Amino acid sequence: MSGIVAAHGPFDPETGKRMLDRLSHRGPDGVGFRQCGPSWLGNRYLAIVDPAHGGQPLSGSTEDIWLVGDGEIYNHQRIRARLGADRFHTGSDLEAAVQLYEEIGVAAFEKLWGTFALVIASEDGRFVAARDPLGLAPLYWARQGQTVLFASEMKAFDEQWRPSVEPFPPGHAWTPEAGLIPGPVFPSGAPVLLKSRTPEEDPPTWVFDALRETLVRAVERSMQVDVPVGVLLSGGVDSSIVTAIASRIAGKKGKTLKTFAVGMAGSADLAAARVVAEHCGTEHHEHVYTAEDAIDLVPQVIAELESFDPTLVHSAVPNHLVSRLAQDHIKIVLVGEGADELFAGYSHYGEHSSGEALHQDLLDTIEGLHIGGLQRVDRVAGAHGLEPRLPFLDLDMVELALALPPAWKLTSLERPAKWLLRRAFDGWIPDEVLWRPKEQFGQGTGMNDVLRGHFGATISDEELARESGVLDPPLRTGEELAYYRMFTAALPGVNAQKTVGRFVEA
Repeated sequence: MSGIVAAHGPFDPETGKRMLDRLSHRGPDGVGFRQCGPSWLGNRYLAIVDPAHGGQPLSGSTEDIWLVGDGEIYNHQRIRARLGADRFHTGSDLEAAVQLYEEIGVAAFEKLWGTFALVIASEDGRFVAARDPLGLAPLYWARQGQTVLFASEMKAFDEQWRPSVEPFPPGHAWTPEAGLIPGPVFPSGAPVLLKSRTPEEDPPTWVFDALRETLVRAVERSMQVDVPVGVLLSGGVDSSIVTAIASRIAGKKGKTLKTFAVGMAGSADLAAARVVAEHCGTEHHEHVYTAEDAIDLVPQVIAELESFDPTLVHSAVPNHLVSRLAQDHIKIVLVGEGADELFAGYSHYGEHSSGEALHQDLLDTIEGLHIGGLQRVDRVAGAHGLEPRLPFLDLDMVELALALPPAWKLTSLERPAKWLLRRAFDGWIPDEVLWRPKEQFGQGTGMNDVLRGHFGATISDEELARESGVLDPPLRTGEELAYYRMFTAALPGVNAQKTVGRFVEA
């Protein structure tokens, strides 16, 4: 987790320092900045890999090329081996990106495997920004005159820049000479096993073995760090599976995994989380909060979240509380985000009767994750100095899940949502959790009804009719209008039409 600021073109460094101050929550371990030719680079960093030497900006082979970045390069050891370890100065995974860029230019970003938002600048004027294919790492940009400005969050930008701010597109690079450069199309289109498979067919054993082994490897990669790791255990099947895997990995190292859960008194999520924590032998921490606690937090959460979409707000409030609970114990949090989008976990996916239509819906959802669920996970964790890791969105896992026949993901009386994933981990967690019906984070914690009822009642029908047309499509409910007002107060000047994803609640 880092907060980055970068500019190409005329730029006042004092503006950059102010922007970094607004990102201090993302990087409590240090700050660094430098002028590099016609560019300026700045970073607030959270030390994860090589904490003693991983400060930024990072230099390449010589001190005339520098990088600032957010995220993690999972194949950095392979890149080191290929380029020769003698040219590296630190153990930082992000140094592999700048060294590979020196070697092969912009094509380097297609060979990076992980979650990243990177900016590289050199004294001779070269400049490039790049973002991972799924948009796991956040990046925004704004262009005014001869200057292009980048930052990890919208709140970093000075108010005069905010009307120009847009999300930087995932899977792209940008240079002053070539403009936006698309990377390989990802995720892929048609599944490789689509033909000759029917919804009724029982998958061969190797399918479940492959799912299990791929996710275990993804969790192992997420835990290869030099700082404490824990799991945000919602009580749903996804985070429970991650907990089961991570607790076994920690146990092999002689450690006890830490887990964290929140909910209102009597919430289904808290009860399920306790069952999983006891089954897996974790050091479990939980927090019970009231409806009043949640309501009072909403303005702060919307400012952290940088969105007013009710679906995200409902889940961001408990996410804020569980992140606050975890921040005194760990630096890395594993979360279950992504499983619903890969294995058709949300209720609206159950409306599909054909695998092809379901697969297209999943692809569309994954394409929008960077302004949806991923934004919630990143912003709320980042607000508490935590780095989230998402094993389900490891590229190996994504490619495998999308290569499976989508007809197998259709729901029926015999096959509930995500049955492929559930069967792959049969016996890893108690059946009462493994086959528990899907509840969104906001539902299982009791948030949806509480927030919808309270904030919906604060807006009259006349107010909604008068103000709903400020966006296209119009604001849908009084609750959404209440959140929109909080958003504009927290981020004055930001063009919500260009920057905020809005979704139909599943």
